[in-house]
Amino acid sequence: MAARLNKLHQQSVREKIRASQLVNRLENHVLDDLELTSSQVTAALGLLRKCVPDLQSTELDTGDGGLVVNLVSQNGGNKPSDA
Repeated sequence: MAARLNKLHQQSVREKIRASQLVNRLENHVLDDLELTSSQVTAALGLLRKCVPDLQSTELDTGDGGLVVNLVSQNGGNKPSDA
């Protein structure tokens, strides 16, 4: 079998699958009858914050019918924000 060309892509795919599993588990807790302790919910949310980017939205209004700009920035998980 040939060696993988891009190991970073493979790691990225694994992280996305893990994030998806966390979201599914939290969703089942909220919508279905899956019982999770508060520490399990807190841990799942903490892990999600590390692998799913936070979105921030900022609206800039120049006033009196001028230009309105809506900026959406991504804070890539555990990377520090520039703000």
